[in-house]
Order: sequence, then structure tokens, then C-alpha cells
Amino acid sequence: MFDPDLIQAAATLLAECRSRGLMLATAESCTGGLIAGVLTEVAGSSDVLDCGFVAYSNAAKSDMLGVPPELIEANGAVSGPVAASMANGALLRSRAALTIAVTGVAGPGGGSESKPVGTVWFGLAGRAASPSAERQVFSGDRTAIRRATVEHALALLDAAAKGR
Repeated sequence: MFDPDLIQAAATLLAECRSRGLMLATAESCTGGLIAGVLTEVAGSSDVLDCGFVAYSNAAKSDMLGVPPELIEANGAVSGPVAASMANGALLRSRAALTIAVTGVAGPGGGSESKPVGTVWFGLAGRAASPSAERQVFSGDRTAIRRATVEHALALLDAAAKGR
């Protein structure tokens, strides 16, 4: 189902978190659960992955993760403030010590001049730090953009788990 490189990245992340006693949670929009999916592709992941939220609609982002509707209205669902809020909401609604959130435009439609297809915001939250967000723009079709998003999310979590 997932390519070997993603499974290896997930296994490496899980081992790192396991060694540090860290639980993870995901809050996903444009990936529709693929980050949690690749993590659970690795046997034994249940001791590290607490839960995954798939909050595709704006209402789900608010209802499931506590993202204020006015934050979405002011910034758009694909934005740094929303990604950070999603990550923080997952942190508050789980037993995780570290959470990743993704919201983006995977295409083929839905892009704009300010948020072209391939734009993805990543939110990261941890018990010891304020939520943060970063923007990436990936190229390719919907599948390539979603795969790149999963790959980057795993790398961000790994770096955060290592304290970098």
C-alpha cells in the first residue's frame, strides 16, 4: 500500500519516539489519514501512535480539533494559523506528547494565486513548546503532492522527536 521508503521513515520515527517515550497524534486534512496510515503500516505502532484525526471539512476542523471558525474565516483553511491550531487541538484531545497537522491544496483544482495547488501548511505542537507552522509547495499531481506531504510530515516529527 505504501512505498518502502515511507514505511522505513515511519519505522525510524516510531523507533525514535519509542526510545524517548513519546506518543504521537495526527490531525490531517489534505492527506485524509495517510500519515496515520503509514505509521500503522509498521507492526507495533500502537505503543507510539495514540490517534489520528481526519478533519477534512472546515466544520470538522472546528468540531473535532477546536479550530475557531473565525480563524478559518480570517486566514482560510490552508494557512499557518489553522495548521498550528489543528496541531494544538490534536495535542489537547489526545495523550500525545507531539502532534503534526496538515492542511493544503492537493489539486487538481482548488488552487489560487496566493495558494497554488501543492501548497501545504504543516502544524507541529508539543507539550514543551508553542505550536508552530511552516509552508511548503510541492509539485506534481494529487498523488505526488499527498505523498510529499506525508514524507515531509514524518521528517518534521522525527526532527521534533530528536529535539532539533
